[in-house]
Amino acid sequence: MDQDQPISESPPGFRAGYVAICGYPNAGKSTLLNRILKHRLGIISAKPQTTRRKTLGIHSTDQCQIIFIDTPGILDPCYDLQEAMMKQVDDSLNDADLLLYLVDLTRPAMAPGVAALSHKKPVIVLLNKADLLTKPEESLATIEELKSQGEFQDFFSISALKGKGVNQLLSQVEALMPLSPPFYPLDQLTEHPERFFVGELIREAIFKQFREEVPYSTEVEIVDFKEQAKGKDRIEATIYVESDSQKAILIGKGGSAIKKLGQTARQGVEDFLDRPVYLGLHIKVMPRWRRDTRALKRFGY
Repeated sequence: MDQDQPISESPPGFRAGYVAICGYPNAGKSTLLNRILKHRLGIISAKPQTTRRKTLGIHSTDQCQIIFIDTPGILDPCYDLQEAMMKQVDDSLNDADLLLYLVDLTRPAMAPGVAALSHKKPVIVLLNKADLLTKPEESLATIEELKSQGEFQDFFSISALKGKGVNQLLSQVEALMPLSPPFYPLDQLTEHPERFFVGELIREAIFKQFREEVPYSTEVEIVDFKEQAKGKDRIEATIYVESDSQKAILIGKGGSAIKKLGQTARQGVEDFLDRPVYLGLHIKVMPRWRRDTRALKRFGY
């Protein structure tokens, strides 16, 4: 089904549209998507730039369908992979009817420079982690700084992690969606296949277990995904790194690191799929893949 062609049947007054969630790395974009959908689609870690690909999540009610697009964190690209990530951000902002710009109030210096303004779309600013401020008035300076940059549809103080203010935000977003039939069946949560999320969950486990540059140098490719009528589904994944030293770190002494990684990733995959799986992890070296356009196309960037 073409996602650009709405489903014809819908009740009178039905609204549907696309909403891009944007902001700097670690602002809480994936956490917000997961909170809205009440399902873990976006991967999360304490490290910045965890999200590399836009993730589509569908929130539907009897009267409205909102297609949320979780985007990579905005940054100044230094190599081909980051340029591909920022291309995904740009495409998402162009396609959206409304932009949600997240600001981490614990890092107000990251708020200025609203790249979304150049797209001439209505923007709602979300002041995230408001619950962590000792004084609510601390957010006023951030609001004034943002107001000096242009016009905004609204400002919301929220906690994406705890859900504070999210229901009020959803009501506002629904009211701003254009009149349209739904673009997807109302019981559909995403358009991505299961293997997409399996690869992302393996990357999430890598980001949580390893430090410094190693997680950023890895890419996951699902090479086999077999659903079994009886027994565990069988999944084989290859983790690509850029050097032999990174491969050695991922394997660990006597294979201890890769064993731990496999256990963590398998648990995350089983929780997501709600069924037992066999997960095989293999590591290969692909030098400078982040700067290789052919490799990036292979990985779907």
